[in-house]
Amino acid sequence: MSWWERAAARVVLALLWLVHWLPLSVQAGLGRGIGALLYGLARRRRRIAERNLELCFPDWPASRRAAVLRDHFGWLGRSLVERGLLWWGSGERLKRLIHVEGDVDFAEKHEGPVMWLVPHFMGLDVAGMASQLFQQRRVASIYQRQSNAVFDVRMRAGRLRFGNAEIFSRHEKALPLVRAIKRGAVFLNLPDMDFGAKDAAFVPFFGVPAATLLAPARMAASMGLAVQPVIAEMLPGGQGYRVRFLPAWRDFPGADDEVAATRRINAFIEGEIERLPAQYLWVHRRFKTRPEGQAKLY
Repeated sequence: MSWWERAAARVVLALLWLVHWLPLSVQAGLGRGIGALLYGLARRRRRIAERNLELCFPDWPASRRAAVLRDHFGWLGRSLVERGLLWWGSGERLKRLIHVEGDVDFAEKHEGPVMWLVPHFMGLDVAGMASQLFQQRRVASIYQRQSNAVFDVRMRAGRLRFGNAEIFSRHEKALPLVRAIKRGAVFLNLPDMDFGAKDAAFVPFFGVPAATLLAPARMAASMGLAVQPVIAEMLPGGQGYRVRFLPAWRDFPGADDEVAATRRINAFIEGEIERLPAQYLWVHRRFKTRPEGQAKLY
């Protein structure tokens, strides 16, 4: 990593720190402006998002997909700008801005191990903060190590700053995470990214075969985890965020085999995307890994 990459990262972090003091409505406006710039400048990511929308919603008119795509970049810009608020904002301020709904206390009341299923919506990091601010059990999660070491250090510090969470790199072995769950930590699991064919199955996602990790179903079965979906939503302007703790799937995976159970997860995420189509992480190459013999989609 070069010196100028480190210097640039420090400048960006300094700006995020300054901006986090502003009212959320002002941050939201700045974020949507940056999103408009990204829509024009980040052409590769825009093409990925456009392709994902084509694959998932082929029956939509092109005009609707185009509108969702533009709106998506607005939410994406907001998620980047408002990261500073999540990393440095006081707990009291975050509690005022994060509106939690549903069975927030499920993990505290449940005697056994719990897994939260948290799909990749733009408010994903808000869900992580809510899990620390609004309930008492310790939280464990996996994160993708950042290529920029300065950002990586700041991201880890931001996610761990309230003292009741621990995170494990995706590149590490699973044993430390398993031990944390056995000690009583709730596993905050992100089930919907393409990490290749290893330990995954090609499960339909909006009708398109998508390499989907089998780990949630396997862990729920082997460790007796109760599974509770959690959805984080960014609200317009300065209204804050909504985090919904949905009813737990106490029968997961039940009688289903691991592939059928994984399809159940994807079907659930599809339903939530239909509620909030512009806030899903469309810039990720969800269909990067293809079944043997099938052509690339990007």
